[in-house]
Amino acid sequence: MNLTVIAGMLGGYEIALIVLVIVIILFGGRKIPELMKGIGKGMKEFKNATKDDTDKTKSSDKEDKTN
Repeated sequence: MNLTVIAGMLGGYEIALIVLVIVIILFGGRKIPELMKGIGKGMKEFKNATKDDTDKTKSSDKEDKTN
């Protein structure tokens, strides 16, 4: 049986469960909290950077309108 046929029969939850099991097998139960903490910090930094960039863009637009 073809892998794409099997993957086509699986829904989103089943695929997510399979990925979760593979991650647990590869990293082990002890490393997962550290991994999630690192992902969370990275997402927070990305969000702050995009917010800062948006704020800079808005402030430069205001300066352009006043000049």
